Amino acid sequence: MKTDEAKTFKILMGIVIAVLLAISAFSQSTQTIRGKVVDEITKTPLIGVNVTVLATGETVLGSASDVDGNYRIENVPVGRQTLKITYLGYEEQIIPNVLVTAGKEVILNLSLTESISQLSEIVVVANSKDDKTATNNDLAIVSARSFNVDDTKRYAGALGDPSRMAANFAGVIGGDDSRNDIVVRGNSPTGMLWQLEGLNIPNPNHFGSLNSTGGPVSMLNNNNLDKSDFMTSAFPAQYGNAVAGVFDIQLREGNNQKHEFVTQVGFNGFEMGAEGPLSKKNNGSFIVNYRYSTLGLFNTLGIEFGTGSNIPLYQDLNFKVTLPAKHGGKWSVFGLGGKSEIDLLGSEADLEGESSDLYGNENEDLFPRYQTGIVGISYEKNISPKTHFKITSGYSVAQESFIGDSLVRDANNEVVARYKRGEAEFTTTKYAVLAIMRTKLNSKNSLTYGGNIDMLKFDLFNRDIFVNLGSDTVRINVEDVTSLYRGFITWRHRFSQRFSLNTGIHAQYYALNNQAVIEPRLGLQYVINGKQSLSLGYGIHNQIQSPYTSYVQTKIADDTYILTNTNLKFTTSQHSVITYDWSISEKLRLKAEVYYQTLSNVPVEQRPSSFSAINTGSSFIPVDQDSLVNNGTGTNYGTELTLERFFSKGFYFLITSSLFDSRYKGSDGIERNTAFNTGYVVNGLVGKEFRLGSNQKYLSLNLKITTIGGKYLTPIDFEASQQFGRTIFVESEAFSQKQDAYFRTDFRIAYRKEYAKSTLEISLDLQNLTNHQNIFSQSYNPRTNTIVTQYQQSFFPVPFVRFTF
Repeated sequence: MKTDEAKTFKILMGIVIAVLLAISAFSQSTQTIRGKVVDEITKTPLIGVNVTVLATGETVLGSASDVDGNYRIENVPVGRQTLKITYLGYEEQIIPNVLVTAGKEVILNLSLTESISQLSEIVVVANSKDDKTATNNDLAIVSARSFNVDDTKRYAGALGDPSRMAANFAGVIGGDDSRNDIVVRGNSPTGMLWQLEGLNIPNPNHFGSLNSTGGPVSMLNNNNLDKSDFMTSAFPAQYGNAVAGVFDIQLREGNNQKHEFVTQVGFNGFEMGAEGPLSKKNNGSFIVNYRYSTLGLFNTLGIEFGTGSNIPLYQDLNFKVTLPAKHGGKWSVFGLGGKSEIDLLGSEADLEGESSDLYGNENEDLFPRYQTGIVGISYEKNISPKTHFKITSGYSVAQESFIGDSLVRDANNEVVARYKRGEAEFTTTKYAVLAIMRTKLNSKNSLTYGGNIDMLKFDLFNRDIFVNLGSDTVRINVEDVTSLYRGFITWRHRFSQRFSLNTGIHAQYYALNNQAVIEPRLGLQYVINGKQSLSLGYGIHNQIQSPYTSYVQTKIADDTYILTNTNLKFTTSQHSVITYDWSISEKLRLKAEVYYQTLSNVPVEQRPSSFSAINTGSSFIPVDQDSLVNNGTGTNYGTELTLERFFSKGFYFLITSSLFDSRYKGSDGIERNTAFNTGYVVNGLVGKEFRLGSNQKYLSLNLKITTIGGKYLTPIDFEASQQFGRTIFVESEAFSQKQDAYFRTDFRIAYRKEYAKSTLEISLDLQNLTNHQNIFSQSYNPRTNTIVTQYQQSFFPVPFVRFTF
């Protein structure tokens, strides 16, 4: 470990120890579990539902829901508990591994599925906060999985980030330690759809550039997250404008009966949060969490780090306010905002040190700035005993600015001059309205239908400056407004308790160039017996081109530009998936999927070349290709296997593997590997929680091992790079050089202590435990006249402490 990193680690550990010494309280062994029980489709409160805590000794703990569907169970022992939910005419549920802590009440809202046959009693482990087999969206029956806040904290290397946590799932490719981009089944990260409370949102990550869907640090605070869904293929009709996958994020409601607080510190930042009732006169609640970057705060205090002068500064805020309305309605106001910046100063690089690797380029000073804000308001109620209605409106804005200076060095490597080489300002604004309704026709048939309008405003400018030539090139300079309209309907039919059909239509219209498409979606599921099921999914999905690609301009004369990409069509994807699911036991599950995906109408150049928009989205740099046409194609196919032991008796494991091929054709007609074709991914996670002496102390050990096939890189033309003084690639041999396989081991040790009315959690994440060198990229260095290899994160310890009260 470097000296600066060791110093950082000692400082953070000192803070952890100081917090531990400051805490003094008495032990408590019980807490409250409460929530609301509703019908899965209509969201109607269910009266008289029995909720019981299993195996709590001689005393039976339980509650029946009241006229509003609310239940409350007091004096539940801390630790992990199992709940049983029963109601006449509905499928019984078993919810394992409900974590009960002294510092926070457990608010567990439940939705029950009406039984088709009331004569046979069926136990279903589904629709619970901790059951990974059940998604919030009951229409997602293939390539879908739920997750919750416990997953983001438990998995080694996740660091509370939903994206990094999802990298452990089958079909998801990580392998970029510097960013959390989601690569699904060989697709570009730009094919992802992010939703927050149903709204389509911009990139929810710090340092998230216009042309990407990821970044180094997530703005989503896991203390605010509720159970959410992640989908990788053939998603239901209500999701559109995406060809790869969907992150459907839900924010939890605050405690409406008791004020609770949380403070935590880790390498990602200092955080504080609060939640509680708005007043004693209603059942409204609020929850809010704020974070400021750890490195930024320490830099303010004059403490140095291994990043040198390249200090990432960021802060973010997550919130949700819930208010009951008359006649059973509910209002919610929610949002998140973030601001981030970093000065990447090549002028201050230590060129004589052991390594010239740094967070930037030694020949440039770069000054990127980012801001993102999202706010929404929703109203929902049951407009009839059979129909639930929800309308949401929102506003979002993402701003990105950039200034870059090129550096001139003398023979002693001292900077003797600098000149501006480029500048950019990107602002995208969205006004959105979404309406969704669910109607239960009877126990066998239901409809989900609705639509949304996104009004999009773009203000984009990007200029390259060539001081040596006394000229510049404006890549993009546009202010425009357009709209995207979407509508959907899904019919769900349950032929029997075993066999069900989901079929629907999604339609979208893009006003920029008057494009319209209709997309069929289909899902079939057959439960072979109580433990095995077979599912089939199919869907056509279309996505508009990025605003940068659409508005990039071509220079045809001095100060004369034209737009050549505004008429680009949607990129089209067809997904086909077969899923086999076997619940070997209540604790052990095996899942296998086979998929085939074709991509068409992918933007490529008119002249024969290897370029394809299918490879964009994994970096901060925009793509400036103009005069594109929709003649590109792509193919992704593979098989995935998941073996999972759910957390039980303090032990869990998750093994996922993906074997796949991802290829594309540019305008030259040659089939090549995509930038994301690593061929295989294998993840192994295992963890054990130990009880220390009493029920109030717990120690957990978590291990993660990941190996990913080597990336394909484009070779560098050394002679051309020498001539032009910058990296020039051999584009005709795009993605032909396979690198060594990626390998990384993460280990996490965590301790939890229950106090009278509070909970303390401390952990230490040891990232890249074996200090394996994983190749990130290659480039030409004009100062040394060599091709250099950039490596990813080395061994790094990340301490963390969290206190809820």
